[in-house]
Amino acid sequence: MSFEGQCWWITGASSGIGAALARELGKRGARVILSGRDEARLSEVAGDIATETLTLPFDVRDEDAMLAARDKAVEWSGGIDGFVANAGVSQRSRATKTAMQVYRDIIDIDLTAQIAASQALLEHMTNRGSGKLLFISSIAGKVGVPMRTAYCAAKFGLAGYADALRAELSRDGVGVHVIYPGSVATDVSRNALTGSGEKRGRSDDVIDNGIPADEAANTMLDAVAANQREIIVARGMEEAMGEMRRTPDQLFDQVAGMVASGYMEKMEAEEG
Repeated sequence: MSFEGQCWWITGASSGIGAALARELGKRGARVILSGRDEARLSEVAGDIATETLTLPFDVRDEDAMLAARDKAVEWSGGIDGFVANAGVSQRSRATKTAMQVYRDIIDIDLTAQIAASQALLEHMTNRGSGKLLFISSIAGKVGVPMRTAYCAAKFGLAGYADALRAELSRDGVGVHVIYPGSVATDVSRNALTGSGEKRGRSDDVIDNGIPADEAANTMLDAVAANQREIIVARGMEEAMGEMRRTPDQLFDQVAGMVASGYMEKMEAEEG
């Protein structure tokens, strides 16, 4: 698969993995649409990309703004070939010391908003009979990690949505890929929420010494080009944990086979 001439839309594109994916897609010849809350930072990232870009700033939790951005993206691109659901925020707090509002905020940003943006593109992609949906989960979306109960809940949920969606779209020409990064050198820890909902403001050594974001982005896109459905991008113990929980390809094929055999149509008929 080549990205040359395609158009890709990325949320959370102002920094970290999102910005690195945007730059790497540009290197591979794709036009890139960049979204996030910080218009100035989006413009900085766009300035690093040699191909044509469009910046569409909005808060992912604002569904009306997201839908308006969707319309602008489709009009500008003529057809969106790939969408990366990347916007998110992490957590560093014990469950017993975490306000319920922190759970609501993280799940809203990391899960609900990403589902809403993806749902907004389904008709566009299925009508075209092509497209790629990339969901940035985490090793913490496969293995429950202490101090991240809200984050794990959201990232596990995102992977579950994506896996079910992949099966539903398996006859429509739309590919669904779930990416499970381990420690990547970004500001994810610095921007993580504490138990009270405040920004943590400091990083972790494991993150600071993690995989460089540009290297991680290159690995991710190579795996997408190879049509891998489940993509683990990690090192050491994190990679081992991810591989232990890897879903066998034959299971993905089995679920897609249910769709091919008319499972959804039978269920809908029974519902009347």
